[in-house]
Amino acid sequence: MTTAHHLPAGRAASGAHAVDVTPESAGWGYSSLKVLELPSGGWHSFDTGDSEWIVLPLSGSCTVAVGGDTFRLHGRESVFSGVSDFAYVPRDAQVSIASRDGGRFALTGARCERRLPARYAPASSVPVELRGTGNCSRQVNNFGAAGVFECDKLIAVEVITPGGNWSSFPPHKHDEHRPGEESELEEIYYFEFAAHEGTPGLGYQRVSPSGHGTGTDVLAEVRDGDVVLIPDGWHGPSMAVPGHDMYYLNVMAGPDPGRAWLICDHPDHAWIRDTWPAQPVDPRLPLYTAPEKP
Repeated sequence: MTTAHHLPAGRAASGAHAVDVTPESAGWGYSSLKVLELPSGGWHSFDTGDSEWIVLPLSGSCTVAVGGDTFRLHGRESVFSGVSDFAYVPRDAQVSIASRDGGRFALTGARCERRLPARYAPASSVPVELRGTGNCSRQVNNFGAAGVFECDKLIAVEVITPGGNWSSFPPHKHDEHRPGEESELEEIYYFEFAAHEGTPGLGYQRVSPSGHGTGTDVLAEVRDGDVVLIPDGWHGPSMAVPGHDMYYLNVMAGPDPGRAWLICDHPDHAWIRDTWPAQPVDPRLPLYTAPEKP
């Protein structure tokens, strides 16, 4: 199996970015992810170029200045502690991010055509979804999902999987444009894990060929800061080892004229969905909920 699509922590680092995945580095057309690390009092400026971006705190707080707007992001202690607010910045803009106390900030991006207005979104606006039941239970923070927050091309969500559970299951794909049935979307997975008494966590990610695209085939042991690139193929399961909750950030974009997340389940495993109504959701979920709207 190829390891070209698994980028262990540090392999995709560049300058101030612990992760710097661009369409050029990934070898595709649309999706980007940068993870910016800032020290106390640190700041970073960048041009958005031909892409739209969502600035999402992973840990810490920051201000985002774009055009004549300045958005103050309250952020969070970690991805396991709560939902975060975020800011959208458009293509063809100059952006500055500053953090008084330091932190880590995900920049989820997608090449796009339309230039939408810069906006702030509070944590209270983020729908928190519980998906699956039993040991397929997981939590999805749909901050940048299609139909939830307007973007031109970008789709981005967070998934939290309790230790011992399987998510991204049944395996599914979105590598063909089939109107009303399936979207064509490139996808980035970025991972973090909850430690246990100082011991780091880990998990496993599977991607298998679907017969379309490049025949992506991955079985990777993933740890904090790892990235998996999915240009095509059946992806899943994403497996969290017992005792360590798993977080991943999904970034998606593609060439389809409409912005939609339409998936096709693997025919050998689609039946598992029929078993979910008979099982309870994992009682460990939700790990947290969005704050109430003021």
